[in-house]
Amino acid sequence: MTSETISETLKNLGDPDIAEHSQRFFKTGEGEYGAGDRFLGVRVPVLRKQVAAFRAAPLPEVKKLLHSPYHEERLFALLLMVAKYERGDAAEKEAVYNCYMANTASINNWDLVDSSAPYIVGEYLIARDKAILYTFARSESLWERRIAIMATFYFIRKGRFDTALEIAELLLADTHDLIHKAVGWMLREVGNRDPDRERAFLASRYKSMPRTMLRYAIEKFPEPERKAYLKGEV
Repeated sequence: MTSETISETLKNLGDPDIAEHSQRFFKTGEGEYGAGDRFLGVRVPVLRKQVAAFRAAPLPEVKKLLHSPYHEERLFALLLMVAKYERGDAAEKEAVYNCYMANTASINNWDLVDSSAPYIVGEYLIARDKAILYTFARSESLWERRIAIMATFYFIRKGRFDTALEIAELLLADTHDLIHKAVGWMLREVGNRDPDRERAFLASRYKSMPRTMLRYAIEKFPEPERKAYLKGEV
């Protein structure tokens, strides 16, 4: 079961019209965050249906697929890595995690990060030293910064908020909209589980944080309270 076999299967599932739409949706124009990315035109539900058929592909072959110029092939490689991680023993989990962290240059769009970072990086690090997340939060790579905050989604789901809030603090001054959205989303997830914890974090920061980040963070607040935050009147 080789990367070439998987690639051929995915190419046969492609649709040129979907590919053209994806080129626009994922901002592949010059100077945009997905500049130069190429698409086959395979929707995510179709990709997910193929995971079971190729779950047994060796990790080195999956790694080759992760280096594909085609977005869907990289996404499929990550979906396979998540599946391998979830079913793997300790040695395989470590191998998948190490492969992931050694190839972050290929995890280069928001959907690639979001579909994999919580389930591989977050799960692996929850009981381990999390220093790498703080390093990634300071990275020049937009995608490593997004990995840093999205990995904490796993911690949040387990009721552990400290790392998420500390990474959010590091990213408050980030200039990219995709980081603003991700941080706001994770703050909202903290608030879904512990509203007081989120409000305590926002108290001294909401007036200076990026507007998009704040909007995402307070999206589930009662309308009067949400308006008060947006007006700076809390």
